[in-house]
Amino acid sequence: MIKTLTNVFFHKSHEGTTERLLQYSFAYFGLYVITGFLAKYFAKVLGMGGNTYTVYNTIGGMLICNLVVIIWGWYKFKSSDYTTLLGIRMPREFLYIIPSGVCTAVIIPTTTLMYVLPISVMVAMIIMRASVIIISRIIDSIQIRQGVLKKTVYWEENIAVIFALIAVSIKMIYVKSGDFDFLHNAAAMTILGAYLTAYSIRIYIFNYYKNTRKKDAIYDTKGFFAVEQISSTIAILIAGTVLFYSVDLAAADPKTFGFQFKDSLVNTPALWKEGILSGVPFGFAAFFSVFLFMFKGRTATFAGLVNRVTSLVAGTVATLVVWWLIAGQKPPAMEDWFGLAAIFIAIYFMGRAEKKRACELARAKEIELEPGTEVACDPSGGSAPAK
Repeated sequence: MIKTLTNVFFHKSHEGTTERLLQYSFAYFGLYVITGFLAKYFAKVLGMGGNTYTVYNTIGGMLICNLVVIIWGWYKFKSSDYTTLLGIRMPREFLYIIPSGVCTAVIIPTTTLMYVLPISVMVAMIIMRASVIIISRIIDSIQIRQGVLKKTVYWEENIAVIFALIAVSIKMIYVKSGDFDFLHNAAAMTILGAYLTAYSIRIYIFNYYKNTRKKDAIYDTKGFFAVEQISSTIAILIAGTVLFYSVDLAAADPKTFGFQFKDSLVNTPALWKEGILSGVPFGFAAFFSVFLFMFKGRTATFAGLVNRVTSLVAGTVATLVVWWLIAGQKPPAMEDWFGLAAIFIAIYFMGRAEKKRACELARAKEIELEPGTEVACDPSGGSAPAK
């Protein structure tokens, strides 16, 4: 454990190793805590919250993502398989990475809309978090049947799914019957359906790309992120422009997202620059979120769990930070602590699964282990540090 943590915090790791996985997780965790704190700080202290904050925070996040992929040249996607479409020669992977970017463009606004619809925010968060975990497990089942995924989903991963869902759903005890009225609201169900459909397609594409790489094929997660990000940005700009010019502020309902979106841009808030800067950690968090979903050699079940569990723990920590630093804020509720306990149980089983997976990948020579942490596998398929 000490050697692993030393490699995590003080050394550059190899692709696909447990150390690289932990580095991504810690980075995502830290950025998520900052993102969560800033949202509360802007709303409670600076007086810039709601969709106005969301608009400028999203602009900042999109800017930082696109600047990084352009300045660092990530957009130069590496591929060994090309095709021609409409007279344009391109990597064959573009045929599904670009649609993945369009799905991302759907996920971003529908996530916001889930919070402003006639639906409890608590219920919205439960649905969004639980859906990613469940969708990831379903994707593995589908791709195993299709022969795309050759790996087995370990029983430890399935147990971790159960405890993660318990952690997410424990707040259901405190949900009132009226919080489910959105089930009879056509607009709410349409937006929820769009969110779930887009996320399902996107996670499928992540894992299709990951699971169809041949042993010696190029695995360019940075390039994948770049192409997806540029595609989603173009789609969002088009949709945003259409929405902006289709809303009449004099006639629209101030409670609608369309009105609040256009109003935030027309009546620019005093803190618009700060709002954009608040999107910097949000933008960087997007990198690690995608890298975790696409982590080499792991099932969609495991990668989805790592992503969601990390954000769940970060959410609790962000609530603590807000309570400590912003006067008058509430600490995490009792159910949050019970949920956190369930998360740690899920993490325990995820750790067991990761040891087995690292052993499996090492034996197949799919990953290069860090010095001093080579894995020796016993006949039962377990693993232990080599002596």
